Amino acid sequence: MNKLIYVLDDEQDILDLVALNLNKSGFTPVSFDNAPDFWKAMKTDIPALIVLDLMLPDVDGMDICKEIRKHREYETIPVIMLTAKDDEMDKIIGLELGADDYITKPFSPRELVARVKAIIRRTKKVDKSETIGISGYLKMNTNTYEVWVQNKKVDLTSTEFKLLKLFIEKQGWVFSRDKILDYLWGKEKAVIDRTVDVHVKNLREKLGDAGKFIKNVRGVGYKLELDQ
Repeated sequence: MNKLIYVLDDEQDILDLVALNLNKSGFTPVSFDNAPDFWKAMKTDIPALIVLDLMLPDVDGMDICKEIRKHREYETIPVIMLTAKDDEMDKIIGLELGADDYITKPFSPRELVARVKAIIRRTKKVDKSETIGISGYLKMNTNTYEVWVQNKKVDLTSTEFKLLKLFIEKQGWVFSRDKILDYLWGKEKAVIDRTVDVHVKNLREKLGDAGKFIKNVRGVGYKLELDQ
């Protein structure tokens, strides 16, 4: 299993704290205090996950997140945002740009490690090679994390992929936002319900015409249902 974790933050105390706790949990953290060194390392070794501070002096962390999602070789790497801002809108924007999770500073190192484990665990769960989907519209390979909509490949984040898999495997089932949060983050969840709405919105947009099958059940949550 890839245990390499990249941590990008301009505060040395934060880097040392995160590295210490990730090391204790069996991960291999590599710290960066600037974007150029981070991108240089990305060309050599691809990590299992990235912990990204949004408030960097040389570049906006949001821009780094956008750039990660633009590159085919990086697009499925889970990203956890670190932000000093407790503004819900900042979190929503980060999620819309493709981040999988977020933690607000100051944070508990144990919580950060728990979030890292949760994301990597849900990424590992899909290890049986099989193709599932919606006949004539969409198919997904649960081993390679590839998705096609009408034979055109669509790039999803690991969270979006897991969400789509849930909907496809349980077509017609209605999932509340809380149930979806449990499915994605389990006991480690400490995120707002709006997080689900953002991930569903992004997923629908990426699926194009097939996005219409993910339906909002007013006052309850979401389901995937074929149009009759």
